[in-house]
Amino acid sequence: MEFDSTEVRKGLRVLCRNDLSLARVVRNVGPFTLKPDPGGYEILVRSILSQQISVAAARTIRGRLQALLPAGKLTAKNLDALSDDQLQAVGVSRQKQTYLRHLTSCTLDGTINFRRIAKGSDDDAVEELIQIKGIGRWTAQMFLMFSLGRIDVFAPDDLGLRNAVQKLYELPEKPTRSELEQHADKWRPYRTIASWYLWRSLEQK
Repeated sequence: MEFDSTEVRKGLRVLCRNDLSLARVVRNVGPFTLKPDPGGYEILVRSILSQQISVAAARTIRGRLQALLPAGKLTAKNLDALSDDQLQAVGVSRQKQTYLRHLTSCTLDGTINFRRIAKGSDDDAVEELIQIKGIGRWTAQMFLMFSLGRIDVFAPDDLGLRNAVQKLYELPEKPTRSELEQHADKWRPYRTIASWYLWRSLEQK
């Protein structure tokens, strides 16, 4: 699902009107270019592989894993065919093997249905996704943003957002979870757009 360009333009007008500090970020960063990736199962596999390791390390492990799969496709059927020894050989830890196995079995037996998730509400999608071992609320919220293209999602536990808000508003300390949620209230119903610009602001001088 793509973000609706008309809705994005409307959202940017609302955000810039309601938050002059964020308006400066929007001007500095430029156009909103987030493009959702609809590959639900693969997105969650990547999320699990990326936990607690660097981006570069996760990319290396994912590349080795895909090299074992037919046409390099990260599907539940393909991953299910791999042995634990094969997963370990490419660098997947025991714990992450458990998470991947649970995600794969839930996908294959229909416990997790990505079409159903895509049609449901944000809250319903989160509740369904967190049934999977290794998938917490933050990962589910990232999935809503980056895979389903939901326009009003906010992750108050995200360290990047905490850092961005502290920097943008020149706060003496990182905001708490509740303080971050209070800041985000002014960005409704376009909190995904606001979050994307906040993350990009960390790349700005």
